[in-house]
Amino acid sequence: MMSDDLAALRAETAEQLAAAADLRAWDAVRVATLGKSGKLTGLLKGLGAVPAEQRKERGAALNRLKGELESAIEARRLALEDAALEARLAAERLDVTLPPRPAAPAGEGGIHPISRTFEELVALFGAQGFSVAEGPDIESDWLNFSALNIPDHHPARQDHDTFYLPAGADGRRPVLRTHTSPVQARTMLGQEPPIRVIVPGRTWRADHDATHSPMFHQVEGLVIDRGIHLGHLKGCLIDFLRAFFGIADLPVRFRSSYFPFTEPSMEVDIGWNRKTGQLGAGGDWLEILGSGMVHPKVLANCGLDPREWQGFAFGMGIERITMLKHGMPDLRPFYESDLRWLRHWASDPLSPPSLAEGI
Repeated sequence: MMSDDLAALRAETAEQLAAAADLRAWDAVRVATLGKSGKLTGLLKGLGAVPAEQRKERGAALNRLKGELESAIEARRLALEDAALEARLAAERLDVTLPPRPAAPAGEGGIHPISRTFEELVALFGAQGFSVAEGPDIESDWLNFSALNIPDHHPARQDHDTFYLPAGADGRRPVLRTHTSPVQARTMLGQEPPIRVIVPGRTWRADHDATHSPMFHQVEGLVIDRGIHLGHLKGCLIDFLRAFFGIADLPVRFRSSYFPFTEPSMEVDIGWNRKTGQLGAGGDWLEILGSGMVHPKVLANCGLDPREWQGFAFGMGIERITMLKHGMPDLRPFYESDLRWLRHWASDPLSPPSLAEGI
């Protein structure tokens, strides 16, 4: 009977598909069955030679067989692709929690410059008795602005400068923190003085060019104790800057400025050469960070009596000091994942910074 050849083709194709161990063998079965010169294609082409009274039934049977074979072939392809993916995942499995292998090729497993600067900051300020404090990336409007004596009309609160999230039940909109200073407020609210902390972390502002990124990193410092004065602030920052940049006689200048959360406030400049970009020489000045004595209103907002407690605070951009230290001209490559750039600037993961061995 004519249906016998269709059953034979169905059984033969199923056997060949089951035997196909990879996609190349599968494709050979597909072409041999459904290709221009395939077995099923040949049967369809021979439909015109079938007697007219049998042609309708034969055509319907061929179409049903074609649908069955196409479904079986596609199902086998999906199964082989899944098996190939599982085999590849098993072969390429890597435990990313393990330390880098010393035998890895040069340039692999390096520490990103931002991460290395984090480590250096912790080492240098740790030697001055600072501990590390952390806080959430999404902050309340009060902690990010109001607690720090930033009024409602301040430009930093505007949408063009700050990333706001949808308002909560209280009608206030949380923000992606615009600085790490909210952690200072959290620390004063949750910890009894004396306090000596640094706060490295990510921050967000609506700005993007060669020297600004919408996401960047800052480090804040806070000291709260009795009898704290500007001399403590100046000694802390001068020692840090000279150690970080590795210049023992680095010129450091404190210049009067204004910040809502400190009073008095000061910008800190370091000596450099405007023409060559060299730090420590040349007679020019480069602004590097902001600092000042913690404003009495900030202390009061955080539950501390400003008549008893005094303190100083400072903050700087981690990308900025990293670029200055290594002579990097552009901020954007920090986040472009260019392997050539990363291999050039990466640090040895097996040699972390320490005061004993140097940074």
